[in-house]
Amino acid sequence: MKRILGIDLGTTSIGWAYVLEAEAANEQSEIVRLGVRVVPLSVDEETNFEKGKSITTNADRAARKSMRRNIDRYQMRRDELIAVMREEGWITEETTLSEHGTRSTFESLRLRAEAVEKEVTLAQLARILLQINKKRGYKSNRKADSQEEGPVIDGMDVSKQLCERSMTPGQWVYERMQRGKMTVPAFFRSDLQQELDHIWTLQHAYHSAWMTDELRVALTQADSRRAQQLMDAHGVIPETVKGKERRQILYGWRSAAAMGGLPAAQLAAVLIQIVRDINASSGYLGQIGDRSKELYFRHETVGQYMWRHIQANPHESLKTLVFYRKDYQNEFDALWASQARFHPELTERLRKRLRHILFFQRPLKSKKGLVNRCELVHYSIPENAADGGGKRRDVGPKVCPKSSPLFQEFRMWQVLNNLMLIHVPTQEVRPLADEEKEMLAAELCYRVRMKKNDVLKLLCDHWREWDLNYKELEGNRTLAAFYKVYEQVIAQTGHGEYDFEKMRAAKVRELVGGVFGGLGFEMGLLSFDAELDGLAYEQQPLYRLWHLLYSYEGDSSATGDKCLLKRLCALTKMDEDVARLFLTVHFEDDYGSLSTKAMRRILPFLKKGYMYDVACEQAGYCHSVRSRTREELDKRTYKDRLDLLPSKSLHNPVVEKILNQMIHVVNGVTSAYGKPDEIRIEMARELKSYAAERERRTASIAKATKENAEIEKILRQEFGLSYVSRNDIVRYKLYEELKENDYKTLYSNTDIPKEELFSKAFDIEHIIPQARLFDDSFSNKTLEARQVNIEKKDRTAWDFVNDCYGSEGAALYRCRVDELFNKGIISKDKHKYLLMPGDKIPEDFINRDLRNTQYIVRKALELFEDFVPSVLATSGAITSRLREDWGLVNVMKEMNLPKYERQGVVETCSDREGHVFKRIQDWTKRNDHRHHAMDALTIAFTKRAYIQYLNHLNARKDVTSQAYAIQQKEMECDGDHRWRFKCPFGDRSRFRREAMRQLDQILVSIKSKNKVLTPSLNRSKKRGGYNRKIEWTPRGPLHKKRTVYGRIRRYVTKNVRVGSSFTQAEIEKVANTCFRRALLARLAEFGGDPKKAFTGKNSLEKNPLYCDEAHTQTVPLLVKLVELEEVGTIRKEITPDLNVEKVVDRRIRTLLEERLALYGQDAKKAFSNLGENPIWLNQEKGISVKRVTIIDKSDVVSIHEKRDVDGRLMHDEHGRTIPCDYVQTQNNHHVAIFCDAEGNLQEHIETFFDVVERVRQQRIEGRTVEVIDKNYKRDEGWQFLFSMKINEYFVFPDEKTGFDPRSVDLMDPANYALVSPHLFRVQNLSSKDYYFRHHLETTVENTKALKDVTWKRINTLEKLKNIVKVRVNHIGQIVAVGEY
Repeated sequence: MKRILGIDLGTTSIGWAYVLEAEAANEQSEIVRLGVRVVPLSVDEETNFEKGKSITTNADRAARKSMRRNIDRYQMRRDELIAVMREEGWITEETTLSEHGTRSTFESLRLRAEAVEKEVTLAQLARILLQINKKRGYKSNRKADSQEEGPVIDGMDVSKQLCERSMTPGQWVYERMQRGKMTVPAFFRSDLQQELDHIWTLQHAYHSAWMTDELRVALTQADSRRAQQLMDAHGVIPETVKGKERRQILYGWRSAAAMGGLPAAQLAAVLIQIVRDINASSGYLGQIGDRSKELYFRHETVGQYMWRHIQANPHESLKTLVFYRKDYQNEFDALWASQARFHPELTERLRKRLRHILFFQRPLKSKKGLVNRCELVHYSIPENAADGGGKRRDVGPKVCPKSSPLFQEFRMWQVLNNLMLIHVPTQEVRPLADEEKEMLAAELCYRVRMKKNDVLKLLCDHWREWDLNYKELEGNRTLAAFYKVYEQVIAQTGHGEYDFEKMRAAKVRELVGGVFGGLGFEMGLLSFDAELDGLAYEQQPLYRLWHLLYSYEGDSSATGDKCLLKRLCALTKMDEDVARLFLTVHFEDDYGSLSTKAMRRILPFLKKGYMYDVACEQAGYCHSVRSRTREELDKRTYKDRLDLLPSKSLHNPVVEKILNQMIHVVNGVTSAYGKPDEIRIEMARELKSYAAERERRTASIAKATKENAEIEKILRQEFGLSYVSRNDIVRYKLYEELKENDYKTLYSNTDIPKEELFSKAFDIEHIIPQARLFDDSFSNKTLEARQVNIEKKDRTAWDFVNDCYGSEGAALYRCRVDELFNKGIISKDKHKYLLMPGDKIPEDFINRDLRNTQYIVRKALELFEDFVPSVLATSGAITSRLREDWGLVNVMKEMNLPKYERQGVVETCSDREGHVFKRIQDWTKRNDHRHHAMDALTIAFTKRAYIQYLNHLNARKDVTSQAYAIQQKEMECDGDHRWRFKCPFGDRSRFRREAMRQLDQILVSIKSKNKVLTPSLNRSKKRGGYNRKIEWTPRGPLHKKRTVYGRIRRYVTKNVRVGSSFTQAEIEKVANTCFRRALLARLAEFGGDPKKAFTGKNSLEKNPLYCDEAHTQTVPLLVKLVELEEVGTIRKEITPDLNVEKVVDRRIRTLLEERLALYGQDAKKAFSNLGENPIWLNQEKGISVKRVTIIDKSDVVSIHEKRDVDGRLMHDEHGRTIPCDYVQTQNNHHVAIFCDAEGNLQEHIETFFDVVERVRQQRIEGRTVEVIDKNYKRDEGWQFLFSMKINEYFVFPDEKTGFDPRSVDLMDPANYALVSPHLFRVQNLSSKDYYFRHHLETTVENTKALKDVTWKRINTLEKLKNIVKVRVNHIGQIVAVGEY
């Protein structure tokens, strides 16, 4: 008997089945155990994964952690500065280091501006340095800079010349061109803007008719394409210039435009060129460059610049005024030089020390430790070489960056060898010849990608008759990026403007070689040879250029690339103006799966035409365990247990989580039932797909769901269908597909009357019969008359039409099919199937689905290949076919039907043929977690032969074929003359009964979150070593939204009926003084007992309460109460989604309401574009409203105490500390249930925030960690019983059936079927309101009819008295009873 473990691996669940498979005739297969492990994901996690979002589940928290780290570093610098300045005697403990008193808001900034020229005290200088420490400027780093921020511009030298000579950028460039210097440097945006303003003012006198103010404003906001459209709209057609002299002519016009009149067409071309240059220099970094330039020409420091702006407008925000780090360093040097004249103690040694503290920034941490090892070369060795046991570590070469020229060429040749040319008329498929590969490789070397049509045009004379198995081919991105720069080099050196994308590779190479050779540039930059040996490989110029740009991180210059530029000049033999073009090159930031060493050995064999697996073998590598020989597999040693994946070893934390849970399950099954001989696995499509595919699929599913709902509505209303099945929706879709063919069938051109669509006259027909191709997709279906379908038998559509209607009919049929395809009505696959002859049916349809190269899939299979000798991957389509053949299709419904019938949610339906069936309302098999185990059972009995048979269906009639042999051995023909796979038990009914018995015993295991804190080692450098500190990190967010709230007190009113709740404290809240006085008098009259004073015969209806002696006014039944309420507040930007009613400040709320009224209550218009259309609070002073304080939450708690600017605790009038920084605590962590001294149950709820604080304190004090406070109120006689956390399991008693969990051995697997109906997990917790969900249920809806069956709500503690807490392990075994 072979021990098999079948696994159905999904994104949030793992179904498993451990079976014994008969290998001999006298053996009988058995089902040992089935199980399900659920791995809950948050809504965001699951949605992001399915949509293919690259952002990780913790990305938001990581970003905030980075912000906190920056604050920590700022505080460390501040503390070190203060310590040094105290050491030097500048300040003392009592020195004030911040603004104090009235009108002192900008005192430090004023001192900072003046200190460059005037003397300040050392204490004041300390304040200035502490202010500089808060913002120390932008420092460029090529590894971290975003391309969206724009280029780093350092045009200071050019700008100086423009200023000194009163020239525009256009004039300056044109003058250089006339001297033979054709390169164009980067200009500051402000210089280009001044040029545009100057030319516009000058030319307006000549072209005032079309040079309007509106056009000028529009041009400042337009790109070059939009600028062209604007010119066209004003009746001005820009003059175009072609040829090598194009650039010089354009700059000639641009120079002339700055001096005198210019024809309109030439002026339009000049304006478009300037607009394009302005856009190229814009962006975040461009603005920084402009400010740096302004500092230089005004001879200002950063502090003086800010002080000037504040003097002009005290309400201006300084936050957005970012400068280069170099500007701050220059300011520090200027301040020090100035003050050193007045204070001799300011020595050079001290200057260097303080400058280092202020501006030191360590290089980015190397990520090399996170880079994987080569999958072909790496191996593991014991960490402790002495004993060879314990933990092991991976060794071997690291994988190669994807941007490496070697990787780019390697990937390109892999694709070329997989490329197939398809002759459309005959459907013949052939690989590329060696000459074709070489020709295509030469083109791809200089392109980012090539579209299919471009490839076909290159390779085929009659290219429209051919097709490819790729939509586009990816080229050598790295060389393409370099050649894009070479294209600019040629243009800037005056050798003409070219578009390499439109030129053939040979012509590009010849052109670049000629220009580079003539100018003396490095010729080795033109090509890369991956097959050079040893040092020659690394010394070739193009490889060195890539490595320099890829690895360079930055230097201490303002732009961070001065040293890089020098090295580029030396390497390329170009001057700085030309070499600067390479600074714009950015590479894709990712890694492959092979090392440089492995790829260099494999690449020569790829170039010889070998497929990847064969090339690996030729190079001496075994590319996969599946490629090993039987002898190698027999000698191999396998692990006894699977090792967990290291943290962050996969790119996606969701996949890492599910794979680690799968490892836990496999190890648990192995421990309980023995190590399997073979693992058979099916993975969810989401796990096998790349991010882009998941995104497309999710969008497609969402679109199909919406369409199906609309179709269902149509079928009910227009066709009168009471029950709409999935097949009905497919039938209608196929009907609508034929609309362009006048609702006529494709084969016979038979008209389909609407009223007969759902009759027996027409069938859903498989274009290629399922008996010949295992494809049940929509692409293989169409509608056809039943009689025609019967005549077609097992022929393909094309063969049938040819046989029955001849060549003339086939031609008309092809026209109908082509017309639908050309109009985009049918898919490419359906078009292919409709025209496919029988001898062209693919033989590896299933293998193509299984042959998935996605890293995640390969990683999962690799895990198993180290554990068992045989691993078989199957697909959902095969599982679905076997479920049907073995009679397992309706098992889940059959098992659930009695339960739902008892609750009255089953309805009796009938189809159009009169068959009566029962249907559970709003239910599918996916509502029951056990469907994963049933799929796993099917997977476990899926033999390799089944996959081989389905792969070669078309050959099964050939008695010499493998498919025929499999059919005779593994299949049987049923009464309907349909071939089915033999049931594992022989008897289908017995197999079905045993499957249901095993499913009935499943206890679904769900991953719960138990850890509160985990230790992490924080390490920072110090002189002579490292600082090491253990930090206890919370396993989750401590509060919701990670938002800090304020808190205010406000008056709230409510009308309350006078009754037994009206104690003295309640009456004190009554707003009306007369009513309050009368109510207090009545209460005092009855000794302070509100029940006696205001209920029964003394209620206000029966015994009115008068407010005056004349008895003319009575206290009403409802009185208004006024009380102070504390609520949380938050600052929010004014956006269209702002709820104005929640704004705290009444004046600002009125302003916003007036703004809304002005725009007709249209919030989108009223609250958009506030930069150009501000909401003025005080227009005279320039104060506008951008953010407001709104009421957001009331259930917030304080996490800090208020401190003054010097960090001292503040106190209120009663001497108490003042709480601040309120947060909304995260969901309740647990509820602890106690029994008090009187025997009553009591609860104690703790949030995750509370638990973390207590556990952290216990860690600090070295006490035993107790997550649950079991000693709560022990001194009052409370006794701890148990706790409840989300996803913990409880067994409930049942009065109806008499089930009592305390009288059953819950840990005995024989009782699991008895326990299962009463096993619930905690779903939600709040004070005396607990929700539980049955362990089999996947939905979380609280349907009233199913209460106490699929869910429970407990809102009285007494109902918890007889429940029993249990712990269920990874494989669904109860391993603990009671609190654990």
